[in-house]
Amino acid sequence: MSMFWDQVRTLRWDDHRYYHQCRFNQALHLVSAISFLVAYGLLFFDPAAAAWLGWCVGMVTRQSGHIFFEPRGYDHVNGASDAHKEAIKAGFNMRRKAVLIGVWLAVPALLALSRGLFGLIEPAVGTSGYLHDVGWAWLMLGASGLVLRGLQLAVLRSPSWGLAWVVKILTDPLHNVDIYWRSPLALLRGQRYDPIEHGH
Repeated sequence: MSMFWDQVRTLRWDDHRYYHQCRFNQALHLVSAISFLVAYGLLFFDPAAAAWLGWCVGMVTRQSGHIFFEPRGYDHVNGASDAHKEAIKAGFNMRRKAVLIGVWLAVPALLALSRGLFGLIEPAVGTSGYLHDVGWAWLMLGASGLVLRGLQLAVLRSPSWGLAWVVKILTDPLHNVDIYWRSPLALLRGQRYDPIEHGH
């Protein structure tokens, strides 16, 4: 069991040091983490609304930080090229994220074209029904992405690595709040980049 948690910690540390050096990105991840925690609570009462919050607030703020603020050139802190980091990334690298975001954006258009999703579901009635179906479809998309990438990592690396990544993703909101709550304060002090310590 201790080896499993070491794997989770390794995934978290690699994710932090490789992809969260910018304090703006960290601050946006804090906003994202809080929204995901609220979405987790909403899952018990309104899963479709939870998906809307998770995707439209949680994912948009999270990915905006990576796209607009995180440096993409040579990583002098870790002595690694961006191509190297993208190749070894356990989760969704930028290419996989682009595909996932493309599917996410296509879902509302697909449901607008066919409210019954070409006979697969009961057609929604009215705008609220349509929005509810979009939320459920986004929830299924998120769950599918999590499960499929976990299974892929289980085959490519090992079952324990696949499970460790799934656990890491599901607990990221709590972990992000824990390590990034100081980031807005650091930004106010004028610190744009995290002085990441090696061997953490």
